[in-house]
Amino acid sequence: MAAQIDKGRVLLALTGYHPQRWYELIAARRDVTLEPDGEADPSITYAVVWKQRPNLLSSLPNLRAIFSIGAGVDHIFRDPGVPNVPIVRVVAENLTQYMTEYVVWRVLDHHRQGALYRNQQARKVWYEPPQRPASDIAVGIMGLGNLGRAAAKALMALGFHVNGWSRRGEPMEGVTVFGGERDLIPFLNATDILVVLLPLTPATHGILDYGLLKELRRRNGLGGAVLINAGRGQLQKDDDILRALDDGTLKEASLDVFETEPLPETSALWGHPKVFITPHAAATSDPAHLVGPMLDQMDALERGEPLRNTVDRQQQY
Repeated sequence: MAAQIDKGRVLLALTGYHPQRWYELIAARRDVTLEPDGEADPSITYAVVWKQRPNLLSSLPNLRAIFSIGAGVDHIFRDPGVPNVPIVRVVAENLTQYMTEYVVWRVLDHHRQGALYRNQQARKVWYEPPQRPASDIAVGIMGLGNLGRAAAKALMALGFHVNGWSRRGEPMEGVTVFGGERDLIPFLNATDILVVLLPLTPATHGILDYGLLKELRRRNGLGGAVLINAGRGQLQKDDDILRALDDGTLKEASLDVFETEPLPETSALWGHPKVFITPHAAATSDPAHLVGPMLDQMDALERGEPLRNTVDRQQQY
Protein backbone atom coordinates (compact mmCIF):
# COMPACT_ATOMS: atom_id res chain seq x y z
CA MET A 1 0.00 0.00 0.00
CA ALA A 2 1.42 3.39 -1.02
CA ALA A 3 2.29 5.81 1.76
CA GLN A 4 -0.13 8.67 2.31
CA ILE A 5 1.31 12.00 1.18
CA ASP A 6 0.98 14.80 3.73
CA LYS A 7 -0.68 17.56 1.73
CA GLY A 8 -0.25 20.14 4.46
CA ARG A 9 -2.69 22.99 4.99
CA VAL A 10 -4.05 25.81 2.87
CA LEU A 11 -3.80 29.31 4.33
CA LEU A 12 -6.79 31.45 3.33
CA ALA A 13 -5.90 35.14 3.72
CA LEU A 14 -8.52 37.52 2.31
CA THR A 15 -9.01 41.22 2.90
CA GLY A 16 -12.21 42.79 1.55
CA TYR A 17 -13.96 39.44 1.01
CA HIS A 18 -15.94 37.46 3.57
CA PRO A 19 -13.97 34.20 3.86
CA GLN A 20 -16.77 31.85 4.93
CA ARG A 21 -17.82 30.46 1.53
CA TRP A 22 -14.19 30.23 0.36
CA TYR A 23 -13.34 28.40 3.58
CA GLU A 24 -16.20 25.92 3.24
CA LEU A 25 -15.35 25.00 -0.36
CA ILE A 26 -11.64 24.56 0.33
CA ALA A 27 -12.38 22.58 3.52
CA ALA A 28 -14.42 20.08 1.51
CA ARG A 29 -11.16 18.80 -0.02
CA ARG A 30 -8.26 20.23 2.01
CA ASP A 31 -7.29 21.19 5.53
CA VAL A 32 -7.60 24.99 5.65
CA THR A 33 -6.85 27.72 8.17
CA LEU A 34 -7.36 31.48 8.35
CA GLU A 35 -4.17 32.03 10.35
CA PRO A 36 -0.83 30.22 10.46
CA ASP A 37 0.36 28.75 13.74
CA GLY A 38 3.16 31.25 14.15
CA GLU A 39 5.31 33.01 11.57
CA ALA A 40 7.11 29.82 10.50
CA ASP A 41 4.18 27.38 10.47
CA PRO A 42 5.58 24.28 8.70
CA SER A 43 2.10 22.88 7.97
CA ILE A 44 1.20 25.57 5.40
CA THR A 45 1.87 24.37 1.86
CA TYR A 46 -0.40 26.70 -0.17
CA ALA A 47 -1.80 30.20 0.28
CA VAL A 48 -5.02 31.51 -1.29
CA VAL A 49 -4.91 35.27 -0.94
CA TRP A 50 -6.35 38.68 -1.69
CA LYS A 51 -4.48 41.67 -0.25
CA GLN A 52 -2.85 39.56 2.45
CA ARG A 53 -1.16 41.22 5.42
CA PRO A 54 2.42 42.30 4.66
CA ASN A 55 4.99 39.60 5.51
CA LEU A 56 2.28 37.07 6.37
CA LEU A 57 3.81 34.56 3.94
CA SER A 58 7.47 35.49 4.25
CA SER A 59 8.57 32.88 6.80
CA LEU A 60 6.46 29.86 5.86
CA PRO A 61 9.16 27.23 5.15
CA ASN A 62 7.05 24.73 3.16
CA LEU A 63 4.95 27.08 1.05
CA ARG A 64 4.76 25.68 -2.49
CA ALA A 65 2.53 28.19 -4.31
CA ILE A 66 0.41 31.31 -3.87
CA PHE A 67 -3.01 31.58 -5.54
CA SER A 68 -4.70 34.92 -6.17
CA ILE A 69 -8.51 34.88 -6.04
CA GLY A 70 -8.66 37.77 -8.52
CA ALA A 71 -7.41 38.22 -12.07
CA GLY A 72 -4.91 40.81 -10.84
CA VAL A 73 -1.80 39.96 -8.82
CA ASP A 74 -0.48 43.46 -8.09
CA HIS A 75 -1.82 43.15 -4.52
CA ILE A 76 0.57 40.24 -3.95
CA PHE A 77 3.60 42.19 -5.13
CA ARG A 78 2.75 45.07 -2.80
CA ASP A 79 3.77 42.74 0.02
CA PRO A 80 7.50 43.37 0.66
CA GLY A 81 7.85 39.89 2.12
CA VAL A 82 6.26 37.83 -0.65
CA PRO A 83 8.38 34.65 -0.86
CA ASN A 84 10.00 33.32 -4.01
CA VAL A 85 7.46 30.61 -4.83
CA PRO A 86 5.17 30.32 -7.89
CA ILE A 87 2.26 32.75 -8.02
CA VAL A 88 -0.83 31.58 -9.88
CA ARG A 89 -3.34 33.87 -11.57
CA VAL A 90 -6.97 32.85 -11.49
CA VAL A 91 -8.32 31.86 -14.89
CA ALA A 92 -11.91 30.64 -14.86
CA GLU A 93 -14.63 30.51 -17.46
CA ASN A 94 -17.18 32.44 -15.41
CA LEU A 95 -14.73 35.25 -14.58
CA THR A 96 -13.90 35.57 -18.28
CA GLN A 97 -17.61 35.50 -19.13
CA TYR A 98 -18.39 38.24 -16.60
CA MET A 99 -15.68 40.49 -17.99
CA THR A 100 -16.73 39.84 -21.58
CA GLU A 101 -20.32 40.73 -20.70
CA TYR A 102 -19.18 43.96 -19.07
CA VAL A 103 -17.02 45.01 -22.02
CA VAL A 104 -19.70 44.21 -24.60
CA TRP A 105 -22.36 45.99 -22.50
CA ARG A 106 -20.34 49.16 -22.17
CA VAL A 107 -19.12 49.19 -25.80
CA LEU A 108 -22.68 48.73 -27.08
CA ASP A 109 -24.05 51.38 -24.73
CA HIS A 110 -21.57 53.96 -26.00
CA HIS A 111 -21.96 52.83 -29.61
CA ARG A 112 -25.78 52.98 -29.44
CA GLN A 113 -25.82 56.41 -27.73
CA GLY A 114 -27.09 55.19 -24.36
CA ALA A 115 -26.17 58.36 -22.47
CA LEU A 116 -27.93 60.55 -25.04
CA TYR A 117 -31.13 58.51 -24.88
CA ARG A 118 -31.16 58.52 -21.07
CA ASN A 119 -30.77 62.29 -21.13
CA GLN A 120 -33.54 62.62 -23.70
CA GLN A 121 -35.85 60.42 -21.64
CA ALA A 122 -35.30 62.59 -18.57
CA ARG A 123 -36.25 65.66 -20.64
CA LYS A 124 -39.05 63.90 -22.62
CA VAL A 125 -37.32 64.57 -25.92
CA TRP A 126 -38.19 62.46 -28.99
CA TYR A 127 -35.18 62.53 -31.29
CA GLU A 128 -33.38 59.83 -33.25
CA PRO A 129 -29.68 60.59 -33.82
CA PRO A 130 -27.72 59.17 -36.76
CA GLN A 131 -26.58 55.59 -36.17
CA ARG A 132 -23.41 54.06 -37.59
CA PRO A 133 -22.82 50.33 -38.11
CA ALA A 134 -20.48 48.55 -35.74
CA SER A 135 -18.05 48.00 -38.60
CA ASP A 136 -17.39 51.75 -38.67
CA ILE A 137 -16.19 51.71 -35.04
CA ALA A 138 -12.72 50.58 -33.96
CA VAL A 139 -12.53 49.20 -30.44
CA GLY A 140 -8.98 49.12 -29.08
CA ILE A 141 -8.22 46.66 -26.29
CA MET A 142 -5.18 47.39 -24.15
CA GLY A 143 -4.18 44.04 -22.69
CA LEU A 144 -4.56 40.89 -24.79
CA GLY A 145 -4.47 38.25 -22.08
CA ASN A 146 -7.25 35.74 -21.49
CA LEU A 147 -9.80 38.44 -20.68
CA GLY A 148 -8.82 40.74 -23.54
CA ARG A 149 -8.88 37.98 -26.14
CA ALA A 150 -12.30 36.74 -25.04
CA ALA A 151 -13.70 40.28 -25.22
CA ALA A 152 -12.11 40.77 -28.65
CA LYS A 153 -13.81 37.65 -30.02
CA ALA A 154 -17.22 38.77 -28.74
CA LEU A 155 -16.82 42.26 -30.21
CA MET A 156 -15.70 40.92 -33.59
CA ALA A 157 -18.78 38.67 -33.65
CA LEU A 158 -20.88 41.84 -33.37
CA GLY A 159 -19.10 43.40 -36.33
CA PHE A 160 -16.73 45.83 -34.61
CA HIS A 161 -13.23 46.33 -35.94
CA VAL A 162 -10.91 45.37 -33.08
CA ASN A 163 -7.39 46.64 -32.44
CA GLY A 164 -5.25 45.12 -29.72
CA TRP A 165 -2.19 46.37 -27.87
CA SER A 166 0.14 44.49 -25.57
CA ARG A 167 3.78 44.72 -24.56
CA ARG A 168 4.79 41.80 -26.75
CA GLY A 169 2.20 42.16 -29.52
CA GLU A 170 1.24 38.48 -29.76
CA PRO A 171 -0.86 37.98 -32.91
CA MET A 172 -4.58 37.17 -32.79
CA GLU A 173 -6.69 36.17 -35.75
CA GLY A 174 -9.02 38.94 -36.88
CA VAL A 175 -7.44 41.57 -34.60
CA THR A 176 -5.09 44.33 -35.75
CA VAL A 177 -2.37 43.85 -33.14
CA PHE A 178 0.09 46.52 -32.03
CA GLY A 179 3.02 45.74 -29.74
CA GLY A 180 5.38 47.62 -27.48
CA GLU A 181 6.05 51.30 -26.87
CA ARG A 182 6.65 52.21 -30.50
CA ASP A 183 3.20 50.92 -31.49
CA LEU A 184 1.25 52.55 -28.67
CA ILE A 185 0.50 55.89 -30.35
CA PRO A 186 -0.41 54.30 -33.72
CA PHE A 187 -2.76 51.98 -31.78
CA LEU A 188 -4.42 54.92 -30.03
CA ASN A 189 -4.66 56.96 -33.24
CA ALA A 190 -6.64 54.09 -34.81
CA THR A 191 -9.00 53.60 -31.85
CA ASP A 192 -12.45 55.10 -31.18
CA ILE A 193 -13.40 53.19 -28.01
CA LEU A 194 -10.48 52.30 -25.74
CA VAL A 195 -11.04 49.26 -23.50
CA VAL A 196 -8.37 48.85 -20.81
CA LEU A 197 -7.76 45.37 -19.38
CA LEU A 198 -4.08 45.74 -18.54
CA PRO A 199 -2.47 44.26 -15.44
CA LEU A 200 -1.07 46.74 -12.94
CA THR A 201 2.73 46.65 -12.98
CA PRO A 202 5.44 49.28 -12.43
CA ALA A 203 5.42 49.79 -16.22
CA THR A 204 1.64 50.38 -16.46
CA HIS A 205 1.09 52.42 -13.28
CA GLY A 206 -0.58 55.72 -14.28
CA ILE A 207 -0.45 54.91 -18.00
CA LEU A 208 -3.95 56.33 -18.57
CA ASP A 209 -2.98 59.99 -18.36
CA TYR A 210 -4.04 63.04 -20.35
CA GLY A 211 -1.24 62.65 -22.87
CA LEU A 212 -2.34 59.13 -23.74
CA LEU A 213 -6.01 60.05 -24.00
CA LYS A 214 -5.17 62.93 -26.37
CA GLU A 215 -3.96 60.36 -28.91
CA LEU A 216 -7.34 58.65 -29.31
CA ARG A 217 -9.26 59.20 -32.53
CA ARG A 218 -11.98 61.81 -32.03
CA ARG A 219 -13.31 62.36 -35.56
CA ASN A 220 -15.42 59.23 -35.85
CA GLY A 221 -18.96 57.89 -36.05
CA LEU A 222 -19.35 58.24 -32.29
CA GLY A 223 -18.73 61.96 -32.23
CA GLY A 224 -15.68 61.54 -29.98
CA ALA A 225 -13.37 59.12 -28.22
CA VAL A 226 -14.55 56.85 -25.40
CA LEU A 227 -12.66 55.26 -22.48
CA ILE A 228 -13.68 52.03 -20.74
CA ASN A 229 -11.43 50.94 -17.85
CA ALA A 230 -12.15 47.57 -16.28
CA GLY A 231 -8.52 46.81 -15.45
CA ARG A 232 -7.02 48.33 -12.30
CA GLY A 233 -7.65 51.73 -10.75
CA GLN A 234 -3.98 52.61 -10.44
CA LEU A 235 -3.63 52.42 -14.22
CA GLN A 236 -5.49 55.71 -14.52
CA LYS A 237 -5.19 59.27 -13.28
CA ASP A 238 -8.69 60.33 -12.28
CA ASP A 239 -7.99 64.05 -12.62
CA ASP A 240 -6.62 63.57 -16.15
CA ILE A 241 -9.78 61.72 -17.15
CA LEU A 242 -11.90 64.58 -15.79
CA ARG A 243 -9.80 67.08 -17.72
CA ALA A 244 -10.20 65.05 -20.92
CA LEU A 245 -13.96 64.83 -20.46
CA ASP A 246 -14.31 68.54 -19.74
CA ASP A 247 -12.30 69.74 -22.75
CA GLY A 248 -13.76 67.26 -25.24
CA THR A 249 -10.73 65.00 -25.55
CA LEU A 250 -13.09 62.26 -24.33
CA LYS A 251 -16.74 62.12 -25.29
CA GLU A 252 -17.65 59.65 -22.53
CA ALA A 253 -16.16 57.16 -20.10
CA SER A 254 -17.25 53.96 -18.36
CA LEU A 255 -15.15 53.40 -15.24
CA ASP A 256 -15.25 50.29 -13.07
CA VAL A 257 -12.02 51.03 -11.19
CA PHE A 258 -10.47 54.10 -9.59
CA GLU A 259 -7.28 55.39 -8.01
CA THR A 260 -8.94 55.24 -4.58
CA GLU A 261 -11.60 52.64 -3.82
CA PRO A 262 -14.31 52.98 -2.76
CA LEU A 263 -14.52 56.12 -4.89
CA PRO A 264 -14.66 59.06 -2.42
CA GLU A 265 -18.00 60.88 -2.23
CA THR A 266 -16.10 64.09 -3.00
CA SER A 267 -14.94 62.83 -6.41
CA ALA A 268 -16.26 64.87 -9.32
CA LEU A 269 -16.57 61.63 -11.30
CA TRP A 270 -19.73 60.68 -9.38
CA GLY A 271 -21.85 63.46 -10.79
CA HIS A 272 -20.20 63.94 -14.17
CA PRO A 273 -22.79 63.71 -16.97
CA LYS A 274 -20.37 61.91 -19.30
CA VAL A 275 -19.31 59.19 -16.85
CA PHE A 276 -20.87 55.79 -16.14
CA ILE A 277 -19.66 54.28 -12.85
CA THR A 278 -19.72 50.73 -11.51
CA PRO A 279 -18.15 49.77 -8.14
CA HIS A 280 -15.33 47.47 -9.28
CA ALA A 281 -18.01 44.99 -10.28
CA ALA A 282 -17.14 44.14 -13.89
CA ALA A 283 -16.09 40.58 -12.99
CA THR A 284 -16.72 39.36 -9.45
CA SER A 285 -14.65 36.49 -8.07
CA ASP A 286 -17.13 33.69 -7.32
CA PRO A 287 -15.72 31.00 -5.02
CA ALA A 288 -18.12 28.39 -6.42
CA HIS A 289 -16.31 28.65 -9.76
CA LEU A 290 -12.77 29.50 -8.64
CA VAL A 291 -11.98 27.18 -5.72
CA GLY A 292 -12.26 23.96 -7.72
CA PRO A 293 -9.62 24.91 -10.33
CA MET A 294 -7.25 26.09 -7.57
CA LEU A 295 -7.55 22.80 -5.69
CA ASP A 296 -7.14 20.85 -8.94
CA GLN A 297 -3.86 22.68 -9.52
CA MET A 298 -2.66 21.77 -6.03
CA ASP A 299 -3.48 18.11 -6.70
CA ALA A 300 -1.69 18.27 -10.06
CA LEU A 301 1.43 19.80 -8.52
CA GLU A 302 1.56 16.97 -6.01
CA ARG A 303 1.40 14.49 -8.90
CA GLY A 304 4.47 16.15 -10.36
CA GLU A 305 2.64 18.17 -13.01
CA PRO A 306 3.51 21.84 -13.70
CA LEU A 307 1.35 24.70 -12.52
CA ARG A 308 -0.63 26.64 -15.13
CA ASN A 309 -1.23 30.39 -15.39
CA THR A 310 1.82 31.26 -13.35
CA VAL A 311 3.01 34.85 -13.08
CA ASP A 312 6.24 36.15 -14.59
CA ARG A 313 7.77 37.68 -11.48
CA GLN A 314 9.91 40.09 -13.48
CA GLN A 315 6.95 41.41 -15.50
CA GLN A 316 4.57 40.99 -12.51
CA TYR A 317 1.74 39.50 -14.58
